Amino acid sequence: MRSVPRKMAAWIAGGLLWGCASFSFAQPPVGVGELGFLIDSHLPKPDPAGRVDQLKPFQMQLPLGESGAPTTFLIPGFENYECGRCHQPAELVEKAHSRMQWALARLKEMMPEVREIPVKQYIIQPYEDTLLKEGQLAHATFDTIRIFPASILIDEKAYGRATHVHEALHLSQPFLGHVNELEAYGLNARTDPRFMLLNYPYFEEVMRAFFVPELDDILNAYFQRAIKEKLRVPREVQWFLGEFDEGALESLRAGVKDMTPVLKEASRLYRAHPLEAAYWSERTGIRSLVLDIAAASTLEMPQAAVDGEKFQQAMSLFDLQFEKDDNTRLGYIIDRKKESQMHLKHGMNIKDARDRSVLYFHYLKQRFVEGDGNVDLAVPERADTDFQNFVKAKLKGIEDLLAQPGMTEVERQAGNEWMKNIRKNKNSR
Repeated sequence: MRSVPRKMAAWIAGGLLWGCASFSFAQPPVGVGELGFLIDSHLPKPDPAGRVDQLKPFQMQLPLGESGAPTTFLIPGFENYECGRCHQPAELVEKAHSRMQWALARLKEMMPEVREIPVKQYIIQPYEDTLLKEGQLAHATFDTIRIFPASILIDEKAYGRATHVHEALHLSQPFLGHVNELEAYGLNARTDPRFMLLNYPYFEEVMRAFFVPELDDILNAYFQRAIKEKLRVPREVQWFLGEFDEGALESLRAGVKDMTPVLKEASRLYRAHPLEAAYWSERTGIRSLVLDIAAASTLEMPQAAVDGEKFQQAMSLFDLQFEKDDNTRLGYIIDRKKESQMHLKHGMNIKDARDRSVLYFHYLKQRFVEGDGNVDLAVPERADTDFQNFVKAKLKGIEDLLAQPGMTEVERQAGNEWMKNIRKNKNSR
């Protein structure tokens, strides 16, 4: 079995790569060449830095969502960047309003447990800055969505407005970190298996161990397809739009369908224990941890490849790695699952990747799942100081974000209220 090429690009990290195969696209997908032509004239302009206050915004207020609360739609710098040569600002806002109405309805359909989404601002941002950087599709902060014009084109022409659904979901999430993206990409995977492939680090262990043993071969074939490097179209969009083996996609569709209850349980665990879920994911460096724990608690464990003393040795290897707090204490980025599996492969001669995955899930069941099947994410007393420092660091990061130039008063007010609630929840543990 060949090793999987790890080609996760920056476009995934800050935005959403989200397909909507189970419902109609807003517009039929276009070819890569046509999309590249459209993007070329809508690329982000350079950071205006200290000149943000000089940008002339166009803005309108329109009712949005079930409550009909007013949302401010903004296009900062519409005149400065001469957007009026090709566009009427009111028409752009009306289209944005339509997209968001659709996205909120779709999100409610897929995740009815999610409360009213607080979208107080929608900003079409023609330039890059510290709040929306080149390489991102969009960014949700506090009650606000920012999106590039080029990202709107990608979302309309390729992803079926899925970026809007993703960013709206972010506005409803209770905390920060890997688990936020896990929940959002879980929504992606439920909709189109190609997005499971593009974001495979969040799903590969569960899919490989329980549903699609041949996952590594599918990943290899998917990412080995040629793309047009000279085009401005992100490589993930090209892979998404390109033809791929329908038999492999059908296998993935079946696997994702079977995985859906696990995805829902992962979302429930996160929203029930947001601080603890985020802490364990960052401490272990495992993006998929909450999903993996949900699988260990809800699925029947496959037979481990080793037993007896060798099985206990494997469990001890995982335990040794999970006890380390270098990621949260020192700011390292070390995947403790991969470290453990490396020792299983080279130290214990367990060569098959699925066998190593199965042992990982047996460890998670021992570590986080109680005898009655309930999951225990409680942070042990010996790690409480590290946990408290973790939360403080996240809050400090938000304080720094709110101080950035270009941050609006709406975001600052919502951000401060969010921090107040986090401090209250942390202190009530």
